[in-house]
Amino acid sequence: MAAPSGGVNCEEFAEFQELLKVMRTIDDRIVHELNTTVPTASFAGKIDASQTCKQLYESLMAAHASRDRVIKNCIAQTSSVVRHLREEREKNLDDLTLLKQLRKEQTKLKWMQSELNVEEVVNDRSWKVFNERCRIHFKPPKNE
Repeated sequence: MAAPSGGVNCEEFAEFQELLKVMRTIDDRIVHELNTTVPTASFAGKIDASQTCKQLYESLMAAHASRDRVIKNCIAQTSSVVRHLREEREKNLDDLTLLKQLRKEQTKLKWMQSELNVEEVVNDRSWKVFNERCRIHFKPPKNE
């Protein structure tokens, strides 16, 4: 699933996580998708497995690229906010509200950065399952 056209709200981490959860649907359902669309040996003649695997490959590539873009965009936005708050904090060391806001944004940034690790695990799992079922039906292009 691609990112929503209306943009991504990076300000609320819960919304950011919910969006990623929705965007990870294809990865969550890959085993089911492969079981229902890629035939076993006894049904091999009835379904074009190479076309099915190719379409699934393209869907996975698009979903992974889209999520990567969303995560990195939110990290960049939040990093910018943290940088700005740090600059403000240096000018006004006595402002506790500013310090509290800075800590909150730094924590959010760490959570967003950890989503890159989660993304790597999710992607690795999906590609492993994909390759197990599709390797004899479809060979991905070498440049990707």
